[in-house]
Amino acid sequence: MKNFLQEGRTITLPAPYALTSGQGLLVGSIFGVASADAAISADVETLLEGVFTLTKATGAAWTQGQLIYWDNAARNCTTTVATNKLIGVATAAALTGDTVGNVRLNNAFIS
Repeated sequence: MKNFLQEGRTITLPAPYALTSGQGLLVGSIFGVASADAAISADVETLLEGVFTLTKATGAAWTQGQLIYWDNAARNCTTTVATNKLIGVATAAALTGDTVGNVRLNNAFIS
């Protein structure tokens, strides 16, 4: 097949801000996790699927299976819909005071 480019589990994106390996990033409607450190605007291999421990907003508990959104202004995961992007589901419960939570990325691009 001549039109196949790649499996798409990872893609190269320009870092929208300085990133450390394992940090979430949003470029347009594409959310993923940086596979390496990257300076702003530098290309970074971005993982689009899998389960990751990601920074979460404190103050809200997560239940297993709950929808998780990316707050790009705060650069963390939240259960608040508002203008945030749906990125996946919680794979484990998280307490209100937790600073991280486990998220299974949905590998979908939703407006």
